[in-house]
Amino acid sequence: MNGAGAGVLQVDVWLAIATILLCVALSAFFAASETALTAASRARMHALEKNGDRRAALVNRLLASRARLIGTTLLGNTLVNIGASAFTTSILVALAGARGALYATGLMTVLLLVFAEVMPKTVAINYPDRTSLLVARAISFFVAIFGPVLIGVEVFVRGFLKIAGVDTSHRQSILSGHEELKSAVDILHREGGVGRSDRDMFGGLLDLRDLEVSDVMVHRTKMLALNADLSPQDLIREVAAAPYSRLPLWRGEPENIVRVLHARDLLRALDAAGGEVKDFKIESIALEPWFVPETTPVQDQLQAFLKRKTHFALVVDEYGVVMGLVTLEDILEEIVGDIADEHDLIVQGVRLMSDGSAIVEGSVPIRDLNRAMAWDLPDEEATTIAGLVINEARAIPEPGQVFSFHNFRFEVLRKTRNRITSLKIMPVEPGEGAPSD
Repeated sequence: MNGAGAGVLQVDVWLAIATILLCVALSAFFAASETALTAASRARMHALEKNGDRRAALVNRLLASRARLIGTTLLGNTLVNIGASAFTTSILVALAGARGALYATGLMTVLLLVFAEVMPKTVAINYPDRTSLLVARAISFFVAIFGPVLIGVEVFVRGFLKIAGVDTSHRQSILSGHEELKSAVDILHREGGVGRSDRDMFGGLLDLRDLEVSDVMVHRTKMLALNADLSPQDLIREVAAAPYSRLPLWRGEPENIVRVLHARDLLRALDAAGGEVKDFKIESIALEPWFVPETTPVQDQLQAFLKRKTHFALVVDEYGVVMGLVTLEDILEEIVGDIADEHDLIVQGVRLMSDGSAIVEGSVPIRDLNRAMAWDLPDEEATTIAGLVINEARAIPEPGQVFSFHNFRFEVLRKTRNRITSLKIMPVEPGEGAPSD
C-alpha cells in the first residue's frame, strides 16, 4: 500500500472512531432522556410551567404523549447503537480479520453498557427533574423529526395488539386519584421531603370521603348533657362548670334530647334580665336540636355545617335513637389532629410505658391512636381500640387475656360490664406475637 492509500485509510479509521464516539454519546443522551422524563415529577413540572418556565412546558407536552416520547428515545437509541456497532465491526474486521467481529461485540458491549446505559441512567434517575429540563428542547426536536415514522409504528403496533386481543384505547389505573396522592405523600415522607404532621394532615383530608359521621362522633356514653328540668340556678351552675359551649338538654330520660343550649345565648339572656334568674325560661333561648343519620359521609356533614352556619349536630341510628354528637371541631380534628384550648379537659387516654408499650383506654379511637403513635392499626371494622379487640377476638374478652394480631400484642387490663376499659398494647415483630388465649 502506497503512502497516499495509507493516509486515506488512517483518515477513514479516525473518522470511524469519531463516529463511534458520537453514536455512544447520542445513545447515552437518549437513555438518560428516557429515564429522566419518565421519572420526572409531573406536579413539579406543572408548578414550574405555571411560573413561566418554558422548558417545563416542553416537558409537560412530552409527557402528555408518553408513547411518542418513548418511541423517539427507543428509535434514536436503536439507530445509534446499530451505527456504532457497525462502524466498530468494520474497523476491527479490517484490522484483525474475521476475529474482528468478536472483538467488536465485546468492545461495544462494554462501551454501550457502561457509558451509554448504566452511567447516564444513574445520573438521570438521581436528578430526573433537572435532567428533564436540560434535554427537553433536544428531545422535542427529535420527536418532530421522527414523528412520521413513529406514527406509522404506533398504528402497526396498535393493530397488531388488537389482533392479539389487547385493547390500548382504555387506560384504567389500579389506584384512584386519592390513593395515588396518599401514596405520593407517603413516599415523600419516607424520603424526608414531607414531615409527619404534614403527611397526617394531608392524609386526613383525603380520608374524609371514606368516613361516616359515626366514625368521628362523640359517643353518647361520653356526651355531656343536662337535664332541662333543673332549676335556673342549677342549670347556670352546670353550664359554667362544663368545658363545652354547646350542651344538649334532655327531659324524662337522657336519650330524649329536646334542646341544645349555647353558653353565649345563656349569657345574653342573663344580661338582658339584669342577672335575675327567678322567671328564667331555658326553652326561650335554647335551640331546636339538629339530628343527622350516623351513615352521613363526613365530607357531606362538613358541607352541611358550613351551609347551615352551625357547628353542632346529634347523631341518630336508623331507629332514631341518639348515638352521639358531632361538631365541626370533630371533623377538623380528623384533618389537623387534636385541637385543644385553655378550657379543654385534659384526659390522658394513652400512657406510654418504659418498655415501649402503651396503656390505652378502650374508648380511644383507632385513628387518634394511629396518629399519636405512628401506628397502622386497621379502622375499617371498628372505631375504637376496644371495638378492634372485640372484633378480632369474636367475643368480649376477660381481664388478663392476651391477643396478638396486626403485629401488635393486646392485653386486656380492665373491663366494666361488657366494655373493655383499659388495654396494654405492645408492637411486636412479625411472627413474634404470643398466641391468643
